[in-house]
Amino acid sequence: MLARIISYTTLGLAALPVEVEVDAAPGLPTLTIVGLPDQTVKEARERVHSAIINSQFRLPSQRFIVNLAPADVKKAGGSFDVAIALGLLAASGQVDPSSLASVAALGELALDGSVRPIHGILPVALAARQSHRRLFVPAANAPEAAMVEGADVVPITSLSEAIDILAGLRPAASARAPQPSPHSTISSLDFADVKGQAHAKRALEVAVAGGHHALLLGPPGSGKTMLAQRLPTIQPALSFEEALETTAIHSVAGLLDGASSLMPRPFRAPHHTSSATSLIGGGPLPKPGEVSLAHHGVLFLDELPEFHRDALESLRQPLEAGLVHVARTKRSLPFPARFMLVAAMNPCICGFLTDPNRRCRCSSTQIQRYLAKISGPLLDRIDLHIDVPAVSFDVITHAPSGETSAQIRARVIEAQAWRRNRGQKHTNAQLSSKELKTYCELTTEALKLLKSAMQELNLSARSYTKILKISRTIADLAESNQILPEHIAEAIQYRSLDRQLWA
Repeated sequence: MLARIISYTTLGLAALPVEVEVDAAPGLPTLTIVGLPDQTVKEARERVHSAIINSQFRLPSQRFIVNLAPADVKKAGGSFDVAIALGLLAASGQVDPSSLASVAALGELALDGSVRPIHGILPVALAARQSHRRLFVPAANAPEAAMVEGADVVPITSLSEAIDILAGLRPAASARAPQPSPHSTISSLDFADVKGQAHAKRALEVAVAGGHHALLLGPPGSGKTMLAQRLPTIQPALSFEEALETTAIHSVAGLLDGASSLMPRPFRAPHHTSSATSLIGGGPLPKPGEVSLAHHGVLFLDELPEFHRDALESLRQPLEAGLVHVARTKRSLPFPARFMLVAAMNPCICGFLTDPNRRCRCSSTQIQRYLAKISGPLLDRIDLHIDVPAVSFDVITHAPSGETSAQIRARVIEAQAWRRNRGQKHTNAQLSSKELKTYCELTTEALKLLKSAMQELNLSARSYTKILKISRTIADLAESNQILPEHIAEAIQYRSLDRQLWA
């Protein structure tokens, strides 16, 4: 007898349906799995056999062949166990094959027949909803799958429970997940905690409002990491679709840990020893890297010059395109990577070049070699160069608390609403050359100031474009359609490397 049931495998962020075909025929009792299975899938023979016996069913002495179609796609992991077991029982006449017609099943089986959770359920639930299939998932994964509105999710704790539900002997439990606002996170971090650094706070407000990448420059202990960690608290809410996409990425990466609600904006801070693969993604079965895990959020690179050169250079393409293509022999898998890059670095090897209270012991050659670790093409993609000076004792002990994150976030939301109201779809950081002419209207005085800055500071064409984009964001924060001289002047302050601060 031949039985069929659908399961799924994930390719990138997409879920590909896998048809599990099971054929039972007379012959020596064997169980063969074909269809390009990896070692974990092949070992399903032992797991499934023990699970069936311990669930009070039997596996007849027949020749069973399990085919996982399509045959040219690599199958990995234990997520096919439940589907294979149900197929075997249907092929041997213990389960009605017709009951599997509109069903999809995933889950890893324990030897006692219980069902263990797996990774990547959220993309599977999206695919099952589109194909109108009833989706049997491990009970631990059910809240995650239920995030997809309209998906018919059936949580199961054991193989015998799944069989009873198919036979109508037991009602299916409902799987429901709360849908809180994707930005309603409780955080103890607040910009009011940072003493002083009013210039850096304002610059980060501009960066978030316009979607600009930023580089924090200052001596050790000046508060660069402290400022960066508080960036998510001033970012606007994710839309439902953005939150769903972000959660799906973390689901595929296996980082949800049974979460039953949509993720807020992510904040990723990989160590400087991270490889290019860990940043971009990859592996034998490609998984998302840090740039994709930071999608719609912040990627913070502390001690930027200490990262491997190849790792830093691998960031150039996702910074430009907002997408990563991980290529393998037979296919290329896309992963979204639209993130805000925030990096931090010292001005020199010892870190005290810009500290007025400490003496720098680095030679000019050492300083230039240290700064040269950041290539020109990568630096081209960073809009704001933010000076973070050392904080004095008086500021630390007596300075009043500054604005809260809620106050700053309110201005950011208003600025982005101002941008959308003029019909601009992209963030200011993503404006094309044609869009710059449309949306960056300068007054006569602002144009004169920009021309003077270009000549006196010897700024490049790249700097001209960056200053225009930053000025547009500053004007949005001021709710001004035109770019005024004060907007240009403030934008120039955020290009310290162009002004050759350490020359």
